[in-house]
Amino acid sequence: MEFVVIAVIAVIVITSAIRNLYYICQPNEVLIFAGSTRWVQSLQRRVGYRLVKGGSSLRVPLFERVLRLDLTNLIIELKVSGAYSKGGIPLKVEGVANIKIAGEEPVIHNAIERLLGKNREEIKRMAKETLEGNLRGVLASLTPQQVNEDKLAFVRSLQDEAEEDLGKLGLVLDTLQVQNISDDVAYLDSLGRKQRADLLRDARIAEASAQSQSAIQAAENARLTVFAQIDSEMQIIQAEAQRRIRDAVTRREALIAETQADVGSKLVRTRADLGVQRERILQVRQQLQADVVAPAEAQCAEATEEAKAAAAQIIEDGSALVEGMHQLAASWQQAGPDARQIFLLQKLEPLLQALVATVPLVKVQQVTVLDNASPVLGTVTFLEQVRAATGIDLKQLLPQKPPAPGNN
Repeated sequence: MEFVVIAVIAVIVITSAIRNLYYICQPNEVLIFAGSTRWVQSLQRRVGYRLVKGGSSLRVPLFERVLRLDLTNLIIELKVSGAYSKGGIPLKVEGVANIKIAGEEPVIHNAIERLLGKNREEIKRMAKETLEGNLRGVLASLTPQQVNEDKLAFVRSLQDEAEEDLGKLGLVLDTLQVQNISDDVAYLDSLGRKQRADLLRDARIAEASAQSQSAIQAAENARLTVFAQIDSEMQIIQAEAQRRIRDAVTRREALIAETQADVGSKLVRTRADLGVQRERILQVRQQLQADVVAPAEAQCAEATEEAKAAAAQIIEDGSALVEGMHQLAASWQQAGPDARQIFLLQKLEPLLQALVATVPLVKVQQVTVLDNASPVLGTVTFLEQVRAATGIDLKQLLPQKPPAPGNN
């Protein structure tokens, strides 16, 4: 009985000792067993503690003390006022950051050395002051336009700036959100108005461009529709034309066959009638010979004889005329120099009778006949003009030419 009691007491003591010496590390924390030393490769030095993360370990009694380091997130509200940006414009920045104590080497060693034993509020205050300082430094390197227009680039710059400083404290920046950026001089408002005006302008331009593109697309669609209709109509017309061509070819072949049959029948009839027509031609020739050719030949012979008789009469008349002309020429030669005047006087009498017959009421007082070849034509004309103008007959003063013999 005593042995059982002793065994139970021993089990209770051992269990209590194990509960006091055995530590289990939660996923969101790190156990630090301080007291023993070890060499840390990443730090290239020895440290007086060992780490347990995500597991369990036994504490060496009397030589080690166990400390817990919480790795859960810390939410920090950032609010910076009067932070001068590049260009001298003071800005107000409000944001939220999520940080935590680093759980990986070698940064966790910084957290153990600097944050171990501090409560969460003290850690948040240190992180907030560090982030606000970094925030002011980043704002000093950016213009208000850059901060306001590209917040993502601003956050990345802030993260890059704060990573090294927070790493020295053993902290890690998980997320950073900039909630609001403003200023007391209404600089960002004027930028916002300008941006809104630019956006409105761009929106109107985009709308006008979209409308123009829509109109162009509608016109293009209408054009394609019209072309499609034209193509469809062309295909219908081509099909109709092909059908008409086929019908025409069919009708042509039928017409050719019909015509060939008709021509063949006519050719047969013509060949049959050819002999009859030859006999008829021979008969017509003979009838023409009897009815037309023979009488025509007789009339031709008769006309030839009549023409010969008429020609003989013409020859006789011509011979008589030639003989008369020979006698006239002989008489002309016998008359001598006055033959021409005599001939003209003989021809003048019938001419005067014809002239007088045309003007029966004209009383002719004197007729003077002049030879065109006479050299005194101009003189005689002049004497007649003087007599007509003054009444003086200058021809009486001229010597009179004796009349030619044989003239009355």
